[in-house]
Amino acid sequence: MKSVLIVDDEIDMALAIKESLKRCGFKPTVCHNPEDALSGLNLADFSLIITDMKMPKMNGIEFLQEIRRKGIFVPVIVITGFGTVENAVDAMKLGATDYIMKPFSFDSLRRVIDRILPSEDADIVAESPAMKHLMSIIREVAKSDITVLLSGESGTGKEVIARIIHKNSLRADKPFVAINCAAISESLLEAELFGHEKGAFTGAAERRLGKFELADKGTLLLDEVSEMAFPLQAKLLRAIQEREIDRIGGRFPVPVDVRIIATTNKDLLSEVKKGNFREDLYYRLNVFPIKLPPLRERREDIIPLTEFFIKKLSQKVGRAFEVSDELKSYLLQRNWEGNVRELENLMYRTAVISKSEVLLPPADEFGVRGLEFRVQVAESGSTGTMKDMERDLIIKTLRETGGNRTKAAQLLGISVRTIRNKLKEFNISDDDIKRS
Repeated sequence: MKSVLIVDDEIDMALAIKESLKRCGFKPTVCHNPEDALSGLNLADFSLIITDMKMPKMNGIEFLQEIRRKGIFVPVIVITGFGTVENAVDAMKLGATDYIMKPFSFDSLRRVIDRILPSEDADIVAESPAMKHLMSIIREVAKSDITVLLSGESGTGKEVIARIIHKNSLRADKPFVAINCAAISESLLEAELFGHEKGAFTGAAERRLGKFELADKGTLLLDEVSEMAFPLQAKLLRAIQEREIDRIGGRFPVPVDVRIIATTNKDLLSEVKKGNFREDLYYRLNVFPIKLPPLRERREDIIPLTEFFIKKLSQKVGRAFEVSDELKSYLLQRNWEGNVRELENLMYRTAVISKSEVLLPPADEFGVRGLEFRVQVAESGSTGTMKDMERDLIIKTLRETGGNRTKAAQLLGISVRTIRNKLKEFNISDDDIKRS
């Protein structure tokens, strides 16, 4: 269970964050002023520190400076009000991991936390030869400042790997800033990357620093860089080559020192040949290419990953889930087009709808596939087609429950609706169930 320190002089706010974190499986500790936290706690014992910016005697920046001066590099999230955004940017430059603006929902805070903490454990889930080899490469490349291009199918964990590279680099105590190039329109993406001056365009009420400046001395992740509009690619190329950026509406270039990691789920060289991606930018990004294998090519990791996800979920909801041998076999047979993300989502859905702590294949989620697999396991000595065995198992279970469809569905791990559909599909009558 990860420990989180909350430092906030507003008692109600601190307690609200504490209770929310407890419900999500964290172990929160509250301090109402930074002085007590520095004198009474070993801050290195915490996985994360959340601190308010504006506090009476020592503000959030001073607290962060003192933490770093002591040589403690625990991730720090700064909570800031609208009027102190510039201070939050300063905090990022001093080594804060991220910031969040008031007012905020707990969901938005949780998303920030999830971006920071998963990388703490992700590098241990590597049992397959492919991933062990990949991790050995990553440990070496992390030590340098070389630009890395991570490619692979969606859901293979490219951002997780990017965070691991940053965490093991000489820039680990500096900001890690990520931007999804596919999620933002061309006009907004330029402002997000390079920032803008006050009055640069309608609605620019104040100066805003872009991701390049926020990541200064740290790492900038260009997620799904292949989706960036062609005209903007030229400006990105210049920023990487010249190590300086031009804010929109700015008069002078601003020097920046960032390490670039880019990700793509496309073949960038093919995109170059199609005219969708600049060739010069491709070679600037493709300095050290790393291709992540899909989950179906690293099957030795499927069960360790499953157990990792289930352990996290068990801690969050307070239920000790177990992965049955039947479920393990089922997972190993799947093709995993969505890769690790698909596996994680499937495990969460399976656990949420399960009435038992022992998890079985998700028949409800995937219709006949889960049920067919149960039949294969339960009737492995039978003859006939899979459909025949499935029909026989349904009839057998209904006979054992005296025709009670609800009890039969529970025994089979499927819904009553699925039972009804199967009775219709296989034309099973009440007489079929009554026959001995």
